[in-house]
Amino acid sequence: MSEQPLNLPVLLKRSLQAQVIGPIHAEMVEAFGKEKADAVLDSAIRKAAIAEGQAFAARAPDGRTSLADFIKLYELWTHDGALEIEVLDASDERFDFNVTRCKYAETYKEMGLGDIGHLMSCNRDGTFCQGYDPNIKLERKQTIMAGASCCTFRYTYDDATKP
Repeated sequence: MSEQPLNLPVLLKRSLQAQVIGPIHAEMVEAFGKEKADAVLDSAIRKAAIAEGQAFAARAPDGRTSLADFIKLYELWTHDGALEIEVLDASDERFDFNVTRCKYAETYKEMGLGDIGHLMSCNRDGTFCQGYDPNIKLERKQTIMAGASCCTFRYTYDDATKP
């Protein structure tokens, strides 16, 4: 993966991707049905998220990832107000925040893709960590994309190598 796509604001990347993915998904729904089309899209997006996480990990200072460096990456996701967040805790072991406004959800709905927005964006969040640093885990109980008033992001860092 080249440097340039990694540094693009994520909302811009997701919007451009959705312009291509939306029509492909529609064709897959027609050919295979919604359940299979969603499953294929979910699998492909999750694999892409892991690969993107690995690409970011390769750029980590001294080749070592950390929750602190992961938190810095959030500037790409929140760029230009793409996410409005309320940070509850940001430390070496936790990154807890609520998203109070999500332009990703708004963008997908405007594009007529609100029903697959969770596949194109929300499902990436925890999966990205598998590629970036498997010690980072996400627990999220609700999302704006699914109709909640906010998204609850609760990241923890559990270094299995520590005694």
